Amino acid sequence: MKLIYDLSFEDLENYLIENGLKAFRAKQIFKWLYEKRIDSFEQMSDISNSLKEQLNRDFIINEFEVVKRQESKDGTIKFLFKLNDGALIETVLMVFDYGYSACISSEVGCNMGCKFCASGLLKKQRDLTAGEIVLQVLSLQKYLDTKDKRLDNIVVMGTGEPFDNYDNVLKALSIINSPYGLQIGARHISISTCGIVPMIRKFANEKVQYNLAVSLHAANDLLRSELMPINKAYNLESLMDALSYYSEFNNRRITFEYLLIAGLNNHEKDADDLARYLKGKNAYINLIPYNEVKENPYRSTSDEETLAFYDMLKKRGIAVTLRQKRGTDIDAACGQLRAKEMIK
Repeated sequence: MKLIYDLSFEDLENYLIENGLKAFRAKQIFKWLYEKRIDSFEQMSDISNSLKEQLNRDFIINEFEVVKRQESKDGTIKFLFKLNDGALIETVLMVFDYGYSACISSEVGCNMGCKFCASGLLKKQRDLTAGEIVLQVLSLQKYLDTKDKRLDNIVVMGTGEPFDNYDNVLKALSIINSPYGLQIGARHISISTCGIVPMIRKFANEKVQYNLAVSLHAANDLLRSELMPINKAYNLESLMDALSYYSEFNNRRITFEYLLIAGLNNHEKDADDLARYLKGKNAYINLIPYNEVKENPYRSTSDEETLAFYDMLKKRGIAVTLRQKRGTDIDAACGQLRAKEMIK
């Protein structure tokens, strides 16, 4: 059976109509699911018992099992969830000055093979359904409900490549963004891709207001191909062509994520490469201190090296932000907790 969370508002209306019921019931059901955040159909007090029975026959409403929860001194909480088929995924809750942010996964495992990433230690098993993506966000919001707090931002930046599971990710975000769903504004939702060029072009044509982030990590093809195999299929030139196409349609500033890896991509030459690559573009660099993974040889830059590279970019006129380190006292790297659980 499907998760009830797999249904968009329009899907639910169609389901009701196909079963001889009134479409307006969709608003009632969505309100119970996403505003009141109930965990059983029996709690829906304003729908008939026959409809509750039908929903129970056709859909699953259960929550994920929490296999492990790690809490950092900085407030970051990493959840390891078990899905209905036994698969494990990670979801992270982060607290910033501007509020709470959820980092959610889009796949069980990942096939992109980025050399620095813990997610790639275990290959992709399957896509997450739209409902499994939605339920990650809903689970974090239910946790925050106990503290009278609300999720402010969503980043699809966890395990998996979102554009490798394009339809389910976009459907899930439409539910999260819906005025009948979790009502998180489109401009508070970001999708991070490693650079699948055809899907960036497809995304451009959606004309949605979600933010687009690109995992860059190097601005020359030789180094980027070493770090990210996707660059061998879609090199930096083809990537920028697709992003220029995206900008024509959306006029949105693009975020380039740049992991700082000691001795590898934090030199003056790397800053020069970035300056050339971004020249004239409506974009900025988000510098991210690398969270080390023991199975990989890469190491994080020191605070001094991080600030030095930040200054190099500023001197070259590049718009740049520096992300705070989060969860360094727990399994902070993306996919690291899941990999540790499965490899042990």
